[in-house]
Amino acid sequence: MLRVSLFGYGKTTKALAKIYPNALFYDDKCTKPFKDENGFKVKPSSDFDSKYSDLEISSPGIPPSNPLIKKAKNLISEYDVFALTAPLSIWISGTNGKTTTTQMMQHLLQERGSQAGGNIGTPLGEMDLKANLWILETSSFTTHYTNKATPNIYVLLPITPDHLSWHGDMGEYVRAKLKPVAMMQEGEIAIVPETYKDVKTSAHVISYKDEKDLASYFEIDINRVSFKGAFLMDALLAMAVEKILFDRINYEKINSFVIDPHRQEELRDNKDRLWVNDTKATNLDAAIVALRRYKEQHVHLILGGDDKGVDLSELFRFLQNCDVQIYNIGSNKEKLSDLAREYGIVYTLCENLVDAVKKIDKNLKEDEVALLSPAAASLDEFTSYAHRGDVFKNSVKEL
Repeated sequence: MLRVSLFGYGKTTKALAKIYPNALFYDDKCTKPFKDENGFKVKPSSDFDSKYSDLEISSPGIPPSNPLIKKAKNLISEYDVFALTAPLSIWISGTNGKTTTTQMMQHLLQERGSQAGGNIGTPLGEMDLKANLWILETSSFTTHYTNKATPNIYVLLPITPDHLSWHGDMGEYVRAKLKPVAMMQEGEIAIVPETYKDVKTSAHVISYKDEKDLASYFEIDINRVSFKGAFLMDALLAMAVEKILFDRINYEKINSFVIDPHRQEELRDNKDRLWVNDTKATNLDAAIVALRRYKEQHVHLILGGDDKGVDLSELFRFLQNCDVQIYNIGSNKEKLSDLAREYGIVYTLCENLVDAVKKIDKNLKEDEVALLSPAAASLDEFTSYAHRGDVFKNSVKEL
């Protein structure tokens, strides 16, 4: 009998346990062995011994530096489990826009029998192997550990610094994002930013410089697409895949897609002033995209949280050309204040997010914008980016 070890006791591995009912879980948070409500055995990570394991499958978020990963001799990813059994698969990766692109693609293709999952929603262990298509939001954590599975179509959004504390450096992060392309075979298609057009692969590579270039290649009338800013790229990539698979461009269908809350979500306070909840901007590139959208207005920008070890100098160089005042919150607020002084950016040091909203309330004029686009993760002070966004929206409502 195959002896399977599952690293991490979470959504991904719990789904895989249905495939490997005799598997053992090993989790860093477990202090003593126990059986869960389904009868699965969960043990402390320190109990793992590679001599008694024929196959190890890791939760994507466990970093390469973790002792479990270092001890593993037969490590594969969640994706590798389905390398031979998955239906035609489209993987979406990149730094920003993965979720929206995945959702838009599912919106366009669900009538063709597609199912979306991966890094959002449904783990692969719970997906339908009889579906016509799998549309998978794919993180760099997953691609780092994947050595067998490849997509039939790989959609790569632009890559900017993120998760550097997990990967070690920018080079490793980029390598993880490009790894699926290098493994793809003839007849498969990779859509990648022009920077990576020369990546070595047997797949057919389609590269793009920007939204106009992408629209031109796939003969999409950009003026008939209702999305703007960061969402335009997401929509065009979703439409590009539908064009590849079914030679169809459906403007009415894509324009009917409703964007999830927490991404450039606009709301008005009781004085009709504009506040924007962009809490999902967890890295500097996402924050820059939001700032570009409001470049014609004076912006009161809330920054801060867990920046995951990223150098934020690029963001502050961009801020030098913006009409902006920043309000610093979170675990890196002192670092942000130091950078603001270095780059000559007007800033206010705040106790927390609620305090930042109160301080902006005193300064915000009718023709200005209050923008929560933190360029950082949320878990230093919140349970999730959504929790951070809800606190922001509730604080605005209470003004």
